Amino acid sequence: MPRKNGDSASKAAGTARTRPSSGRGGATGSDGSRRKATKGSGRSRLTQGPVPQRLGEYLIRRLYDYGVRDVFGIPGDFVLQFYSLLEESPLRVIGTTREDNAGYAADAYARVHGLGAVCVTYCVGGLSLCNSIAGAYAEKSPVVVISGAPGVEERRSDPLLHHRVRDFDTQREVFEKITAAAVSLNDPLTAFRDIDRCLEAAVRYKRPVFLELPRDRVFAESPIPHQPIAQRPKSDRNALKEALAEASERISRARQPVIIAGVEIHRFRLQEALLAFAERHGIPICATLLGKSVISEKHPLYLGVYEGAMGREDVREFVEQSDCVILLGTFMTDINLGIYTARLDPARCIYATSERLRIGYHHFHDVLLEDFVNGLKKAPIRFGKPPAPPSIAPPEPQPFVPKPDTPITIRRLYQKINALLDEKTVVIADVGDSLFAAVDLTIYRQTEFLSPAYYTSMGFAVPASVGVQVANRDLRPIVLVGDGAFQMTGTELTTSLKLGFDPIVIVLNNHGYTTERFLQEGPFNDIPNWAFHRLPDLLGGGWGFEVRTETDLEQALEAALAKRDAFTLLNVHLDPHDISPALARLAKRLAKKV
Repeated sequence: MPRKNGDSASKAAGTARTRPSSGRGGATGSDGSRRKATKGSGRSRLTQGPVPQRLGEYLIRRLYDYGVRDVFGIPGDFVLQFYSLLEESPLRVIGTTREDNAGYAADAYARVHGLGAVCVTYCVGGLSLCNSIAGAYAEKSPVVVISGAPGVEERRSDPLLHHRVRDFDTQREVFEKITAAAVSLNDPLTAFRDIDRCLEAAVRYKRPVFLELPRDRVFAESPIPHQPIAQRPKSDRNALKEALAEASERISRARQPVIIAGVEIHRFRLQEALLAFAERHGIPICATLLGKSVISEKHPLYLGVYEGAMGREDVREFVEQSDCVILLGTFMTDINLGIYTARLDPARCIYATSERLRIGYHHFHDVLLEDFVNGLKKAPIRFGKPPAPPSIAPPEPQPFVPKPDTPITIRRLYQKINALLDEKTVVIADVGDSLFAAVDLTIYRQTEFLSPAYYTSMGFAVPASVGVQVANRDLRPIVLVGDGAFQMTGTELTTSLKLGFDPIVIVLNNHGYTTERFLQEGPFNDIPNWAFHRLPDLLGGGWGFEVRTETDLEQALEAALAKRDAFTLLNVHLDPHDISPALARLAKRLAKKV
């Protein structure tokens, strides 16, 4: 039965505008809406005209220059002065319920928008971010982490300041391990250049960077006039030319070439170049699990997800029988390789990422991925005999006709989800069968499937839905999340409510950690059962449905699609031992290693 909180619509709307957290150190925070500055000139002053020469203002200008329009986070006393500058700027502040959720939201925002940002206080805020930022690092999602810090001068007189751990460098040293660049902006002489360097690193390497801003440096002025610096790397022209020549020759000789497109094709915005190359020569395309939706899965050249023996057998056979496998932007992770069941002969592979380029056993250095992919688009490839079009294709979505009084299963749940997807939906899958059962969902447009498919951190999906809709309000998230993962970060639905977002959240309620159950059974895999469909009562808005049968599912999703004023939450009861074939194959492989 559907549930909504019992308040009137006007009261619910008022509740939705209430900030979900009071911040750190007793600070009150932003409600996430776009506010008017007290002085009309404040916003334009920070983004137009002469380059600001005060550190905090310069950082805001540079974020804006790189396309950032929203900053996620929770305020605290060591970062309040910078928050006050954000309030006067064109950048919108999105308050979240927890710092790690702010990190997940900024990560998802970056995947959709190009670059994300999160702002928190010293240590208690920054160290809470570590897991979500580590995931962004592992999966190459560029997020700018801004943390407040004690003032440089006050550290000398009062070394036992609150939030400190061990010494004043601890937080930065931790972030050095999980970012492409980490710096403390202590010295105004070098701080402006450090901001430029870090932002350029985020964009170049598609990984997070960390900026620690002491509170007595927010308004520090540059001792000398500073202008933005950008140092864009270039490919070695001779290496690029030789690599393209060898790749062209190999592809021209191939009878059955195939492309495996990875997540870096999306991160570096190379989808159109990839499609131009593939369409020009009729080369079919697979994706990795992390790279799923790198192109539209309705494209006639798309075959499906390749993940070794974990994936569809027809896809596996086609790829592994290819005499020229072109891996572009692909991470060779255990999940992408089907827990090492992939059979890819290096001698028959062209392997290009942002970090390396290998053609057969020949290695090429100083060749940028974007230059190589764009070069392939124009390369003189001439087949002696054009490759025959593959006889395989992804399965078409099937109509869902509910069977009365029939308990819902994983297979039927995903059949229904597949039938309702369109060009305006984005699927966000958490870890477990939420992800693995989603492998064969048909994604209509590129980059409309998000998941932590390499780092596999539970709790990503719900806060990620906030980041997606902040980045693109026209997309409607279908959030697939297990009951265990939802209990970790599901409170972020209150932020969706506050912002008027409308994700459809489907909780796979199988009473515990199902993936782990199939690795090793034990009571440690059981979790308390929540009445998830009643959470709208607690949060003060939204819609909840309890789903036990196929008819319940049909009715709940029809109602959810019609409700655009708030989130909808489906509590889908599943048998604890009902899993997708993909998860069964994964669990079988992993069990041998546990």
